[in-house]
Amino acid sequence: MPGTPRVVAVVVTYQPDVTLTAPLLLALADQCADVLVVDNGSEPSRGERLRAACAAAGAELVELGRNEGIARAQNIGIARALDGGADAVLLSDQDSLPATDMVERLLDGLDRATARGRAVAAVGPVSTDTRSATEQMVYVSRTWGPRRARPEESRDGLVEAAFLIASGCLVTTAALRDVGPMNEEWFIDHVDLEWGLRARRAGYALFAVTGARLDHELGDRLAKIPGRAQEVHVHSPVRTYFISRNTVLLVRSGLMGWRWSVGYVVWLMKYVAFNVVVPAERVRRATLMTRGLRDGLLGRTGPLR
Repeated sequence: MPGTPRVVAVVVTYQPDVTLTAPLLLALADQCADVLVVDNGSEPSRGERLRAACAAAGAELVELGRNEGIARAQNIGIARALDGGADAVLLSDQDSLPATDMVERLLDGLDRATARGRAVAAVGPVSTDTRSATEQMVYVSRTWGPRRARPEESRDGLVEAAFLIASGCLVTTAALRDVGPMNEEWFIDHVDLEWGLRARRAGYALFAVTGARLDHELGDRLAKIPGRAQEVHVHSPVRTYFISRNTVLLVRSGLMGWRWSVGYVVWLMKYVAFNVVVPAERVRRATLMTRGLRDGLLGRTGPLR
């Protein structure tokens, strides 16, 4: 309808399970003006299936030919979206699935948040992990870092967030131009957190829209720890390198106060302990996390070499 903001979706893929990605692209095509898929060098057989899924959804596919990291792929898609006249960019991972009215509800939430007199960088849905009955990923600011939001923290269907998970995040073009692009040096992991912290430092607010819903799987699987209500996300050994390294880089970035920095150091200690005790491939995990901690302390960035 006239006056409706032009929303362009940017989906980043890498070795996707196209049986999951194809429904995502169709769902986004129904809700967005355009869909851009940026593929990070998937193998030929997956690339062929991805091309077919993009054609079926009317999505544009940009094939990078190699894995340049999620931040670089997002930036390429964002730049194309802005050049195409987007008013807002919807970021998405390859294995998410939005509710049929997610974008409409996000736009409504953006209007309501802006009406409060706030400069809003982005709004996001309530992300629910389909493998869990307890996972709803909305994070608010606490003394020692981001923590899960409580139901009573919603006001008019909005929760002011500490950061927003990238998948399902609707980002305004004004904020993208003002805050700057995603941090490509970090390659993957904490990229959305780092951008959100920069946005908040620039005076912008982030909001979760409780009526907007997204199914999203975070990590390879969930593990239950005795005495803990919520499951722990288990990532591949390679991802433990990036999570460890980028957490150190985050603490060193100057984007957080000392209490949050202490909170993240404590969290990192727990993360390392869990990954050398509970999951499989403990030796490889320990080796890669040790390397990640070292590289973070040395300020090394980019892909794992």
